[in-house]
Amino acid sequence: MGRGVLKGLSEESAGSDPLALFSEWFEDARRSSIYIPEAMTLATASKDGRPNARMMLVKGFDERGFRFFTNYESRKGDELADNPRAALVFHWSALQRQVRVEGVVEKLSEEESSEYFATRARGSQLGAWASNQSSPIEDRRLLEQAFRERETRFKGSDVPLPPFWGGYRVIPQAIEFWQGRANRLHDRLRYTREDDGWTVARLSP
Repeated sequence: MGRGVLKGLSEESAGSDPLALFSEWFEDARRSSIYIPEAMTLATASKDGRPNARMMLVKGFDERGFRFFTNYESRKGDELADNPRAALVFHWSALQRQVRVEGVVEKLSEEESSEYFATRARGSQLGAWASNQSSPIEDRRLLEQAFRERETRFKGSDVPLPPFWGGYRVIPQAIEFWQGRANRLHDRLRYTREDDGWTVARLSP
């Protein structure tokens, strides 16, 4: 496993690049017994500051940020249109680790969204077309009917990207790593983006 698993996290072992450290921790989580290590909490807020959070799946990350996909007309989509900032939390309890990300949010290009949408199972593609995510629905049968209608509509052809569906990127401004330690004297390192790179500070647990 990577540096610091259940043994603490020092500034020296963590290094100066939080995305590299996140990649290492993510791989440790994937190799462990953790169920769905890509699960994360996504927190958004309305334009008047009311918070909202839900579980999502991260669908990729690199030096530019963390990617996820959803219905642009959902509650989270509305909130990100009004207030394009978000926070992410990854919690890998088996490793006694947590990562918190704060940043600004941008939409992915249609090309990037189409590329990812094409990798989804056909049922998931049809489900994206059938669901008016976050909108009230009188009966589940209406949802199932909408799904069957899309099955018929796209029978014998590829399912295209819905115009109301796609990806976002959270561009991190701060990333905090939490490593569990004995006596609740946990390690917390917070990286903050500056013009010339990242600075790191140790926080009290």
